[in-house]
Amino acid sequence: METSRTTSRERQTAPDIQRPWEIPAADGTPLYVHVPFCEAKCPYCDFFSVAGEGQDIEGSLEALISEVERRGPRSPRTVFVGGGTPSWLSIDQLERLFGAMQSRTGYRDSAQEVTVECNPESLDEEKARALVELGATRLSIGFQSLRPETLELFGRVHGVDDSFAAFQAARAAGVAAVSVDLIFGAEGQTVGEWREDLTRVLDLKPEHLSCYGLTFEEGTLFTRWLEEGRIERIPEEEELELFRATRELTSTRGYHAYEVSNFCLSGHECHHNLNYWRNGPYVGIGPGAASYVSGTRFGNPRSLEAWRRGAKGGEASLPWSETLNPSHRLAETWWLGLRLAEGLDASAAREHCGVSASEDLCLPEARQLAEEGLLVERGGRWRLTGEGLELADAVSGRLLATGLA
Repeated sequence: METSRTTSRERQTAPDIQRPWEIPAADGTPLYVHVPFCEAKCPYCDFFSVAGEGQDIEGSLEALISEVERRGPRSPRTVFVGGGTPSWLSIDQLERLFGAMQSRTGYRDSAQEVTVECNPESLDEEKARALVELGATRLSIGFQSLRPETLELFGRVHGVDDSFAAFQAARAAGVAAVSVDLIFGAEGQTVGEWREDLTRVLDLKPEHLSCYGLTFEEGTLFTRWLEEGRIERIPEEEELELFRATRELTSTRGYHAYEVSNFCLSGHECHHNLNYWRNGPYVGIGPGAASYVSGTRFGNPRSLEAWRRGAKGGEASLPWSETLNPSHRLAETWWLGLRLAEGLDASAAREHCGVSASEDLCLPEARQLAEEGLLVERGGRWRLTGEGLELADAVSGRLLATGLA
């Protein structure tokens, strides 16, 4: 869970509140801004994004600015501009968007972290310097792979050399922190190849590294190809070996595995994403973006036309919203919090969600998971064991199910 983009797993259909976008966000609420355009749509991606060529870019930029001006939180603690590919926009377009963000929110005086997602083909030193001047403190660059055949499979339009050039451009521009995204688990990938590629990236000494196992999400081309037999999923044991190699290599190079798939040098955790994993509030701007304010979660349409119509006219058209009951909020807090190395304080989670100890349905399940060797509790704080870490999704799923019972 890296941004407040709505995925197919999160979408709901029946709204239960009429105008959730009018719920005021408290000062300091983190802000996510979704730029939906890419050079090309990757076949594994289930975030809302489209190839930019032929689209109404100016109309969409105006809609983003209108929505920021209407809904942007004052003095956000963190800002994350994701996509899509924000770096695909021109410098002039980025200046207009960030200018509107500053006018509405004052983020340059409040945010401890401002992240912008970039792809190698659209990041050079000039654009990186422009982003720094606009207040960006982190650039997250989507390498995804260092194998040409895998980049082709992934539908990426950049080459391996482009990734290293983009990284050096960020360094030359004086970006305070650079993060690199990688995906492991492509068909045919060996542990030896992955260790070699990961070592090359670690040699760059990025402040942050995200390493995700390849997933097959509903509605993506990859899932359709899987069903048609055009591609194959690697065996679970091989994926587990890749996961173990990732944690071993990053650890030996001084990286802290602060979340299941995220690693950083000391002090370089992604604070924006930490807020998600701690189940904090956030405001999402742009097509397909989700917000979570005062216990209500709601999302913008995954359609440029429908979203632009609402953003410009001020009358949103939301495909879904939900107000979570305390038990559901608590279960989600467990589900997300256990992904973190810091674990979860059960008492603090109950207080945050307004649940008494006698109403806590997660605790009995957590104790059962501890008996199975998947969780451990020390001083009221629960964490995944080594075995539990390798089964993190299954463990979290069991806890999440308690809130849906």
